[in-house]
Amino acid sequence: MVARAYTVAFQGVEARPVEVQCAVSPGLPAFSIVGLPDKAVSEARDRVRSALAAMAIALPSKRITINLSPADLPKEGSHFDLPIALALLAALEIVPREAAEQTVALGELSLDGSLVPVAGALPAAMTAAADDRTLLCPKASSAEAAWVGAAQVIGAESLGAALRHYTGQCPLEPASPGEVDLSPCPRDLRDVKGQERAKRALEIAAAGRHHLILIGTPGSGKSMLAARIPGILPPLTPTEALETSMIQSLCGLLSEGGISRTRPFREPHHTASMAAIVGGGKGAKPGEISLAHNGVLFMDEFPEFPRTVLETLRQPIETGEVMVARANAHVKYPCRFMLVAAANPCKCGYLPDPARACSRAPGCGEDYLGRISGPLMDRFDLRLEVPPVDFTDLDLPASGDGSTTVAARVAAAREIQATRFRSTEGLRQNADAEGRVLEEIATPDAEGKALLLKAADRFGLSARAYHRILRVARTIADLDGSEDVHKPHVAEALSFRISARVAA
Repeated sequence: MVARAYTVAFQGVEARPVEVQCAVSPGLPAFSIVGLPDKAVSEARDRVRSALAAMAIALPSKRITINLSPADLPKEGSHFDLPIALALLAALEIVPREAAEQTVALGELSLDGSLVPVAGALPAAMTAAADDRTLLCPKASSAEAAWVGAAQVIGAESLGAALRHYTGQCPLEPASPGEVDLSPCPRDLRDVKGQERAKRALEIAAAGRHHLILIGTPGSGKSMLAARIPGILPPLTPTEALETSMIQSLCGLLSEGGISRTRPFREPHHTASMAAIVGGGKGAKPGEISLAHNGVLFMDEFPEFPRTVLETLRQPIETGEVMVARANAHVKYPCRFMLVAAANPCKCGYLPDPARACSRAPGCGEDYLGRISGPLMDRFDLRLEVPPVDFTDLDLPASGDGSTTVAARVAAAREIQATRFRSTEGLRQNADAEGRVLEEIATPDAEGKALLLKAADRFGLSARAYHRILRVARTIADLDGSEDVHKPHVAEALSFRISARVAA
């Protein structure tokens, strides 16, 4: 008779159910695992055998066959150890078969039978809840899985503890959710001297989730400004926190099972590969753009990234999701992020200063920024030249609003957008609006429309640029608390779009 337990196989953020079937039959002693396992899954038989031996459980001199169904779905990872052991114990009638069949298990076994934490407990708990089963996992992974309130989560420190739980000798208590991290950003906007226009651009970008590029000489404060964006962003909503945490759970980035309400801020180095940025590699893992979901992706030295990496950003920026296509896997990840890029105006960085510019000026500026293609540059809603800070400004006291004040205005603007898009599926911020919805919420008054049409004709703006200006103008109106978009809102949006060196 075949005993069954259940686990999951990960495809993107989706955890697909896998039935672990175990048959103990007469024949030459053997322990085989079938069902398209990878090397880590195939090695589970040795870990399971050693863990059972540590508990003084001897395997019978029979043929043991483990089948992972569906057999055509690739099985990867060491989290199959625990469900294989559970199905085997059920087949040996040590664990009640009914209990094993009502369990979704995942966990890696040490040779002494202790359970090692694994990635993916949170999406596995979602699958267990959908199938009305209990999730059994290592105790160190149980806190994050317990955030799925619809599923009962049992955390065990060892295979022996799980065995005593199912045999009624020492039942385990259901796990409790980990702590919610609401740690504030230590960097404040008031630390930045001068650059008031740049601070305004950060506020607008944060309020509407608009993409922003900062271009300026070395030391003008581009990276310093970008590092303060997390301090003005509102906390993640419960839905956003769950979405973000599922991706982090797959990568093993959740600390002690706690779910963070702080928006992600990812800043990859410009030497990062395409797989690191977009996703891929073994198992088609999520990349930086997915780890920045619902947060910020800051790409410093933007033109220094490989051209192929930059061009792959074009489609995710528009759709908010990325398809990682490989020969043996096609995985879709969410990636609704705010892109903030920083760049020098040229290779030497001092193009605006005739006294310090290199001998190739001004042609070096066109060559350097020319590494950013027109279609990609067209996707930046806000483009800003950051001038160098005068030495006299550095001795002045802090000026302008601090991060707390700006964050309050950003939160108020986002609350307006949340109310506006509450009944529209897939829309959360103004940056998501398009088509008929954009026309309804962002059509300016007569003077504003006349100004926009004149600018579009004068500077040859594309249709994408036209619509992005409308989105930014809508965000500026939200920051002002205005129900309608007026000419000043359009004028400010245009001022952040049209620049001598960065206009598309």
